[in-house]
Amino acid sequence: QRTSMKDLSAFLAEREQQGLYRRCRTIDAVDGVNVAVCGKRLLNFCSNDYLGLSQHPVVKTAFLKTAQEQPAGSGSAHLICGHSRAHQALEEALAEFTGRERAVLFSTGYMANVGVISALCEAGDLVLEDRLNHASLLDGALLSKARLQRFRHRDTDDLAGKLAKFTGDKLIVTDAVFSMDGDLAPVPEIAVLAKQHVAWLMVDDAHGMAVLGETGGGTLEHYGLTQQQVPVLMGTLGKGFGSFGAFVAGNADLIEFLIQAARSYIYTTAVPPAVCAATLASVTLVKGDEGHKLRHQLKENIACFKTLAAQAGLPVMPSDTAIQPLLIGDCDQAIKLSDSLWQQGFWVSAIRPPTVPEGEARLRITLSALHQSDQIEALIDALSSGSS
Repeated sequence: QRTSMKDLSAFLAEREQQGLYRRCRTIDAVDGVNVAVCGKRLLNFCSNDYLGLSQHPVVKTAFLKTAQEQPAGSGSAHLICGHSRAHQALEEALAEFTGRERAVLFSTGYMANVGVISALCEAGDLVLEDRLNHASLLDGALLSKARLQRFRHRDTDDLAGKLAKFTGDKLIVTDAVFSMDGDLAPVPEIAVLAKQHVAWLMVDDAHGMAVLGETGGGTLEHYGLTQQQVPVLMGTLGKGFGSFGAFVAGNADLIEFLIQAARSYIYTTAVPPAVCAATLASVTLVKGDEGHKLRHQLKENIACFKTLAAQAGLPVMPSDTAIQPLLIGDCDQAIKLSDSLWQQGFWVSAIRPPTVPEGEARLRITLSALHQSDQIEALIDALSSGSS
């Protein structure tokens, strides 16, 4: 921990020595899954743009048209004068898309999670979270001043035991698709426990929204779960939808409560209207034939990668989603393999603690509907030679 300004340089040096230092690389150009970074041309295998919609001409045209007609920025927070017709139309479309009464936009997924949990919970309440939940969900619980307990990953027996010991107000929070492991939470079983123990249930579907489900409705559509079973749904717009921002959907009272009480909604500037227009176009694509085609292609790419990885004997963690982690363990080894791939023309990030547990450093490979089978084969060949 840093106790004074004098400790900053020591902290940075320690991070470097431990192999935990993070660097930001500047992208110069993007063309599908091909990117130019720092003067080098690479195949991108670390983006969350799962369907490639950030580059779809319909989405970009909607953005440009609104940018020409409306201000470049919203100019204010939603509750002052920043809520335009574009914001309203997107909220209504997202409510319909998710099969819920209402939806409210947040400027980022982090702000949505922090805002929802800190608004719903207070000192004396209990927040129960999967041990591998995203940092924003944990931070929301800490900010709320409620008691935070973490249950073992995907372990409903552990969750049930903790629920049974507490008689006050309870909120269960879980990622739907875990961002570093790629596996799905057992949401149907958790929903049953929530009902039995009279607890609220919040699901963060950042990595499932637009990607999973018959119409792209996400993990809850995949499982066939309703608003009554999962009262609080958070989804991001910068991953499967290829845009920016986030939303929370639920019944009318929940959404109105968040508008009145979520500080990260009240006290921040709304996203630009052009972003809303682009996202609205993306939502239309996702639930139509184009979305169906892209999801099918993504599934084909996932199956291709898993088959080739198994044949090559690569230690890929069990996942049926676009997130395919290659467990390395040691931080230095993960960095070396990532750097080796970089030199061979592949961008795959090394993920290290504290993002993942100690001893579980990995390469987080993410697949897109835009990847071609020969590109996936080339990556497998590079991984095989680099990890042998």
